Amino acid sequence: MFIRTSRPVGRIQPGMDSTPKFEPADAIALLIRTPAALSSLLRGLPELWIRQTEGPDTWTVYDTIGHMVVIERTDWMPRVRSILENAAAGNNSPKTFGPVDRFAQLKLPNDRPLDQLLDEFATLRSANLRELQSLNIQPKDLRQQGNHPAFGAVTLAELLATWAVHDLTHLHQITRVMAHQYRAAVGPWSAYLGVLQCNGHSAP
Repeated sequence: MFIRTSRPVGRIQPGMDSTPKFEPADAIALLIRTPAALSSLLRGLPELWIRQTEGPDTWTVYDTIGHMVVIERTDWMPRVRSILENAAAGNNSPKTFGPVDRFAQLKLPNDRPLDQLLDEFATLRSANLRELQSLNIQPKDLRQQGNHPAFGAVTLAELLATWAVHDLTHLHQITRVMAHQYRAAVGPWSAYLGVLQCNGHSAP
């Protein structure tokens, strides 16, 4: 179980570091809520919101949820285990992570109902967080490293923080794709709607 450490809350003073210290409990508090947030937003919506894109070579909401399911199965906990098992074995060199296909969902059949994908994501996320919390990760563990094929050495803390921000990235993407469907319908109000001005801030 993660124990939250106390930290002062209040106005940032000049010269103070305004970047919060990474706490696994804070990341988990977000990660545990994502399935319900997606379910509340998307379940039962008309196809307009689910199956349309922003244009050529962009993803639908359905594609994005499919991606989150694939990554939930193949990325986060396998890499957590890789880091911790390598450290437990006493190896001094970070172990290279296995490859992850970020576009795997585009090669799968897309005839499953979205509700099934949402259910699968929720089940995978619940199991992953139970396993993560069972590991009783300590501050020293957060400094352990794995070797990312593209980035080189990364820490367990960075991996867990990325897991949380990955959720936020795709929540952002989903709402942007949905808003795009009414780009013309809103008429001149588009000038005031920031989501319609956003071209995305990262790769899918």
